[in-house]
Amino acid sequence: MSDQAVRPRGGRANARAGGKSAEAFRTISEVSDELDVPQHVLRFWETKFSQVRPLKRGGGRRYYRPDDIELLRRIRDLLYRDGFTIKGVQKLLREGRSEAVAQVAAEPEVAKPAAADAAGRDGLDPQTRRELETLRAELAELRALLHAALKI
Repeated sequence: MSDQAVRPRGGRANARAGGKSAEAFRTISEVSDELDVPQHVLRFWETKFSQVRPLKRGGGRRYYRPDDIELLRRIRDLLYRDGFTIKGVQKLLREGRSEAVAQVAAEPEVAKPAAADAAGRDGLDPQTRRELETLRAELAELRALLHAALKI
């Protein structure tokens, strides 16, 4: 039986126990474990953020550099902790502001970005969201009445 078959997979401790240095490339499973993000999410982020470019070897196997992992960590924090949308994070990355925003968001005394403030993930405050939901329901009712009147 090989050594790999005996060792459990995943976890930051296993990556260290495997003897990898901080500068070593990581596989998608190691990055997934380290960032606590599913592998499919990492692959999805590659399609949404052109800045995420892991090395790909034969068979499409991904290897992430330390800089790639830091970028993914910033993306994760902006999306999950700070409440930005994917489009919002894309804009920040294009403008080169993701580090500054992540730094501000990490400081408890400093105000967080407006999108993450009292707003939800879509950037709307609760009152505006309720008003829009009410309007949407009214429009749906009107549409149903029109369909019934026109027998569509």
